[in-house]
Amino acid sequence: MNKAITDGIVFMPPAFAEGLGVWSSGDGTPGSATYEGSGTGVFVPADADFAGCLEIYKTAATQQLRYMGQTQLLPGCYLQIKARVKAISGPLPEVRIAGWAGGAGDVHVTGLVEQGPATQLTGYGTVHEITAIVGTGQRPGVDMPWGPAALYGHFGLNIDGTNGAVVRVDDLEIVDITSAFLRDMIGVVDVRDFGAVGDGSTDDSAAFEAADQAAGGRKVYVPQGTFLLDQNTSMGSEIEFDGTVTMPDDKMLLLTRNFDLPTYISAFGDEALAFKKAFQALLNSSDHESLDLGGRKIAVSEPIDMAAAVPNRTGYATRRVVRNGQFDVKSSTAWDTESFDSVATYDPSDSRKLSNVANIANIPVGSLVTGSGVGREIYVRSKDDSAGEITLNAPIYDAAGTQNFTFTAFKYLLDFSGFSALQKFNMEGIEFQCNGRCSAIRLSPGGNTFVLKDCFVSRPKDRGITSIGQGCQGMLIDGCQFLSTEESLDVADRSSIALNANANDVKLRHNRASRFHHFAVLGGDNNLVLGNHFFQGDSVPNGIRNAGLVLIGGYNSSAVAENYVDNCFIEWTNERDSDPDFSSGYSFSALSVTDNIFYASNVAPWFSYFVIRPYGSGHFLNGLTVTGNKFRVSNVDIDRAERVDTSFANLDPERHTNVSFENNTFHGIDTPCSNPLRVRHSQSSHSSAWTISSQGRLPFGGRARGCDAVVAIGSLRTVLNSVRYAAPYVELKQGSSRNNIRLRWSEGLKGSVSAIMRMDT
Repeated sequence: MNKAITDGIVFMPPAFAEGLGVWSSGDGTPGSATYEGSGTGVFVPADADFAGCLEIYKTAATQQLRYMGQTQLLPGCYLQIKARVKAISGPLPEVRIAGWAGGAGDVHVTGLVEQGPATQLTGYGTVHEITAIVGTGQRPGVDMPWGPAALYGHFGLNIDGTNGAVVRVDDLEIVDITSAFLRDMIGVVDVRDFGAVGDGSTDDSAAFEAADQAAGGRKVYVPQGTFLLDQNTSMGSEIEFDGTVTMPDDKMLLLTRNFDLPTYISAFGDEALAFKKAFQALLNSSDHESLDLGGRKIAVSEPIDMAAAVPNRTGYATRRVVRNGQFDVKSSTAWDTESFDSVATYDPSDSRKLSNVANIANIPVGSLVTGSGVGREIYVRSKDDSAGEITLNAPIYDAAGTQNFTFTAFKYLLDFSGFSALQKFNMEGIEFQCNGRCSAIRLSPGGNTFVLKDCFVSRPKDRGITSIGQGCQGMLIDGCQFLSTEESLDVADRSSIALNANANDVKLRHNRASRFHHFAVLGGDNNLVLGNHFFQGDSVPNGIRNAGLVLIGGYNSSAVAENYVDNCFIEWTNERDSDPDFSSGYSFSALSVTDNIFYASNVAPWFSYFVIRPYGSGHFLNGLTVTGNKFRVSNVDIDRAERVDTSFANLDPERHTNVSFENNTFHGIDTPCSNPLRVRHSQSSHSSAWTISSQGRLPFGGRARGCDAVVAIGSLRTVLNSVRYAAPYVELKQGSSRNNIRLRWSEGLKGSVSAIMRMDT
């Protein structure tokens, strides 16, 4: 690069032969004294070494020579000032290149180095070449780095030493030598050329942006050093880092051309910090909708507070994606779980509040709440320290009054809980390698459509994905694997949960989860659980099993279809009803469980695949579809595929309605069930009252409350062996369990019938 050639800029001052009126004996500014007729300087037209030169008689402590023309300084441009000098008589002086830095408005730019290295003249008549380089950047070889504030200079010489010396100076030369400082004269712009210092304390943000503006499609180069960016800095050019940058937490580096994590790692030199600054940029730039981690592994030694990384935003509602990388959790005490015991009061009339909470200031938002009468996955959504109140993510079922609660603060690899709401945020193709040291993701308390796609949540210590509020609304978990750190433990010893949700419209599709305490605890309605494989067994003979999928809420309106439910079961409960006794509404309703594979081995005989666990009296089934499922057990037989867990209450068998439990297959199950239930009965002795047993095959301990059909198979015969064409009437709810029917005939008959009975109406 040479501006004299490319832009036609004239750097070279005129020869002394053209007149001394433009050569100042002062600083070179307008009005300063010149050598024209000064008596201290004279033009010598002929010299043995110089073809015309200026002879100066030194009369000042520092005898100055300055060209009064303004030599332009451009960002990224470096000038070499050169003069040939020799002593004629008198004391031998020191001579150096010097200048006066001029800024906007023709003011002097102070604080700059305005002279080059000194050269001691060693003899009379000996020609010495005096040089110095001036430019905007502090680069090796630059004698006078003037930065971006200096727009021009008055250049010349300083002559120091004892007065009385006579010195001759050849014509001054100023040439553009920028090419000596460029690693690539065409493709690279160095930030030092625009005033960047790289000492870690000088603010270089303006220099970075000036280099970016001047790049014009070229690459911006950041050399070795530590460059402080004390202001928000946006770079639209491709950028390459050999050095690193440092900046305050609330300032942003927006790399809009190569917006990817590897570049941010090069910029900041620390993987976790680079991710936080890249995430900060992602939520503050409209140029990119996604952050590519570039396949990098990010070593993390402490929880990443995602909201603290973006302190200028309390929420975000535009689609953003983070993809293609791995988080690797390293050992650190920062992951240690904290636990707080506190006394608090619960009033079921205000079902999401704890009041009069002792020691509330120490209880973190997002803590898991446990205690007598507290259901699963109850968290601190928010708190008011001054009022002593905690807001919960869901009601408590039976904790009225004042009691001790335990608040457990798990530590999360990525913690979004500091945002008030985060919407349409996606994470794709990422492995969260928790290494048994921490949980993976804590969602924001508000927002919707969080997406986790094609990810691995590997070995979380306590939780995979935690929702402490409604930030799980419409959550989509697709094609992910959840790998437990508790695989080696027996089922009874496990406590980790892959994910939970409190809000509606969650989609869990085509995921795989192994050996957690629970795969998913879903507290909202209208969920789709499709094509997942979750398994939770162990090798203990007749071992217990935990629920793989927990559905909380009576009116559920969810579909559980085409899953592989392996050595675990589906549990449906209303444990978050603060007033659990049924008084109005739909009770347990609107759930379909269809076309799933249920398999288990080595389980206890009382194990079942579909368990309903009611809290409070008066509940019943009101719209349930269980069809097309394959129930199988190996190495042992179990009693039933379905049951009611009566630990807290039973279902009211007199109120079931619209239950379809049919077209399922059963292997290794002693009592297969169906509703409607088709039973074939043969009456070998003549009777007018035939009792037809359901054989306990109505689901969920149902009673025989209906009979859809009775069809004779073959002839019905009297005691005289006469054929009768007769129809009986049906008496329902017969027997001690009220699960049989009785057919009443007009006379004593024997024969066979097929009857279809129902547990519902």
